[in-house]
Amino acid sequence: MLASHLFSGLLAFTLFSGVAVAQQQDHVNPWAPTELHNLAPIASLTDGVWMKGDLHVHSGHSKEASNNSVGHILSYANSIGFDYIAITDHDNHVLGDVAHNTWTDPDYKSGSPILLYGAEWTTTRGHGNVFSATSYDHQRLYDVRDQRDIVVGAVKKELGVHLSANHPSGKDHFGYSYDMVDSIEVWNSALWSKNANAIMIWDDMLSSGRKLTGRGGSDAHHGIPDTPEQATKNSAQAKYNYIGTPTTWVFAKERTRRAVIDALTNGRVSVSANPYAPRVEFYADLDQDGKMDIMMGDNAKATGKPVKFRVQLTGKAVLADATYTVKVVKDGNPFNTYTLMGKTPIAEFTDTPAERGRTFYRVTVEGPATPYPQVPESMKLSEPMVGLSNPIYFNFDPNF
Repeated sequence: MLASHLFSGLLAFTLFSGVAVAQQQDHVNPWAPTELHNLAPIASLTDGVWMKGDLHVHSGHSKEASNNSVGHILSYANSIGFDYIAITDHDNHVLGDVAHNTWTDPDYKSGSPILLYGAEWTTTRGHGNVFSATSYDHQRLYDVRDQRDIVVGAVKKELGVHLSANHPSGKDHFGYSYDMVDSIEVWNSALWSKNANAIMIWDDMLSSGRKLTGRGGSDAHHGIPDTPEQATKNSAQAKYNYIGTPTTWVFAKERTRRAVIDALTNGRVSVSANPYAPRVEFYADLDQDGKMDIMMGDNAKATGKPVKFRVQLTGKAVLADATYTVKVVKDGNPFNTYTLMGKTPIAEFTDTPAERGRTFYRVTVEGPATPYPQVPESMKLSEPMVGLSNPIYFNFDPNF
């Protein structure tokens, strides 16, 4: 605990827990926060469309998947109203040659839902998902999987792909530098409780200045067998965790693969427990004129004046007679808790982001589980989580 300051010559002595620590009085930290003048303009809050999908799904091209063909995945995704989906098969199962396996599957066609190009980068140092609006040379990324991060990062940059850290804590955790990823899987599978450490890692990265999008992914491998004879020891998982548990929403400028990737990179993203659960939306009114100016994922310059924030739940599944609990996190720490009720539940709060230095806010929403009839057991695993937002940022350096 800070006890006192002692000055002697050019040295300043600060007493921490009885131990004097010396530092030069004229020391200036060259990395200290400075006023930013190069923040990107805020994109429109109305010129766009909310699109929902799943960013971590395995087809039969992943060897441990069962009865989950590409055609079945796309048909199922369409049946639950998905706008996009990413089939991310394990690249090590085909020695990196995703392009001549998953992508050449006759059913691998972009339509409804939009089908992203991707794969699960499966390495001894952990797993990551790759997302792209166009086909790319995934073999190159697979070939450098055991090289140093600087080599991997250079190849990733040359390919122009979005790299995301999968299930960052626990088995097959992401063991590479977070400086080369664009997003992090903060909600993996229906079992919400296992994601606590992933959320902690996310908050740590955000607090250190890394503007990383938080996303979800079901990591679904197993379909329901057409006959009992086709069942495997893992087939039962389909009743607990399947496509859409959880569901990731992106606010895209248009219904294209490029727009989905851009929205994911820019953090205009929220995650819901399943395809039918309410969507969490998070906005801020910078000048308190009653009009929302920015949304989750946006990065604004703090003025030293109060900002009004708004959290709202959207969707047919919102229960008018239910109570939802909003938990606000500021800079990785609990800030406040609010209650939402009514047919159009909205909660507002005001706070003043620091004029100098970084600040971020994000929210989680808890409440009654939303039924998912096709995956009936998933509700038990996700409850009480309804959804979560990405952060609203202030003074984050875009060149970090």
